[in-house]
Amino acid sequence: MIRGTIERLSDEGLGTIRASRREILVPYTAPGDVVEVARWRRKKKKLIATDFKVIEESPIRTEPKCPYFGVCGGCLLQHLPYEKQIEFKSEKLSRYIGTDVDVIPSPVIYGHRNRIDVVISTGGIGFRRYGTWWDAVDIEECPVFGKTSRKVLKSLREFIEDEKPTLYEIRKNAGFLRYIVMREGKFTGELMVNLVTSEGKLPESFPEYFPYATSIYWSVNRTESDVSYGDVERYWGEPFIREKLDDVTYLIHPNSFFQTNSYQAVNLVRKVAELVEGEKVLDLYSGVGTFGIYLAKRGFKVEGIEINPFAVEMAKKNAQINGVDAEFRVGEDKDVNSLSEYDTVVVDPPRAGLHPKLVRKILKDRPETLVYVSCNPKTLSQNLKELSEGYKIEEAVGLDMFPHTPHVEAVLKLRKV
Repeated sequence: MIRGTIERLSDEGLGTIRASRREILVPYTAPGDVVEVARWRRKKKKLIATDFKVIEESPIRTEPKCPYFGVCGGCLLQHLPYEKQIEFKSEKLSRYIGTDVDVIPSPVIYGHRNRIDVVISTGGIGFRRYGTWWDAVDIEECPVFGKTSRKVLKSLREFIEDEKPTLYEIRKNAGFLRYIVMREGKFTGELMVNLVTSEGKLPESFPEYFPYATSIYWSVNRTESDVSYGDVERYWGEPFIREKLDDVTYLIHPNSFFQTNSYQAVNLVRKVAELVEGEKVLDLYSGVGTFGIYLAKRGFKVEGIEINPFAVEMAKKNAQINGVDAEFRVGEDKDVNSLSEYDTVVVDPPRAGLHPKLVRKILKDRPETLVYVSCNPKTLSQNLKELSEGYKIEEAVGLDMFPHTPHVEAVLKLRKV
C-alpha cells in the first residue's frame, strides 16, 4: 500500500504521486488529493494505479456532471473546475511550444460533442470502461453529446428487445450489433444514426425506431478490428446531414471526419482565417475542406491536398454547395510540388505530425507564412524544432476542443526568417 498526495497532472490528465523513486499515475484524481494505492499495472514504461481510493479530497475538486465519471474512459477531468482544466492545458501547451500560450475555452462544455461512438456489447451499451478494451460501461445518456443521446439509446434498446439481434462479444469476435454512432449538426439540428454491424441480415424494421433522425445508415465491419465504421450497406432518409460554421455549410457522411466540437470549431476556422496572409493558399491535409472552403468563402484562392479520395470527394461537394471556387485533389503530404508559389500554407496533420520529407520541403521552398494546426503538442514541438532554422513563431493560441479531456488543439502562425 502506497499513500501520498497528488502533486500534479501528467500530460495524459492522470494524477501523479512519487514512491521510492517511482512515479505512479492515478486516474480521476486532482492535485491536492490524498490517495492510497494498493495495486498498479505497467503500460508503456508507466505505472498506472488500478486499485486506489481518495482518502482526502483536494479543495479544488468539483462535482462531475456525468453519473458514469470514474468508470467510463471518455472523460478524465470532469472533477476539475473548468478554469482549472484550461490552466492545465495552457501550461501543457506552453511547455511544449516554449512560450506562454493562452487557451480559448470552449463556448459550451456539455452537449458540445457532435459525434459519439457507442459500443454495443454483451457487457453493456455505452463506452469502454477505463483501462480495458473488452468491457463496456452501460449508459443511458452521454452529457457531453446531449439529450439526443438518451433518445437514440432508448430507441436502440427497444429495437434490441423487439428483434433480438445478437450483441457483439469482442473477446470471441462474435455477435451482430457492434456500434451505434450518433452525429448531430449542433447549428442545424440534423441527426445521423449509423448502426455498425458484423456481416448478417438487419431486420427491415430498424429505421422505424428512429423516425426523428434526418439520416439513418447501416454500415458493415467485415474485419475483426474493433472500429466504429464499415462499408455502407444501406441508408434511409438523407445521404448527409449538414453543419454550419458561420456562413459555411458542410455535408457530413458517416465515414467523413469533422471537428467534434462544432461550437469551438467556429473559433478554430476564424482563427485560421485571421492568421492566413496573401491571396494564394495551400490547404494540406485538407480533409472535407473545413479550412479550405471557409477561406475560399473569404476570397482566398485555395488549393487543397488530401490523401483520402473519399474526403476529397466530400470537399468538392462542400465547395459546390457553398458556391466557392476551391480546388481539391488527392495527394500525399510528402509529394507536394513547389510550395513557394503559395503565400500561406495551412497544415493540419494527423497526430504523428508532419512527414520529415515535407518538413525538408518547407525549409527548401520557404513559403512566407505557415499556419500549423495541431492536436498533438508532442509532435508539434518536434516539428517546431525542425522548422526553427527557417521559421519563427509569430503567434500561438490554444483552443479547448475537448472539454473534460486532457487533449488540446493548437494554432500557430510561423513566419519565414
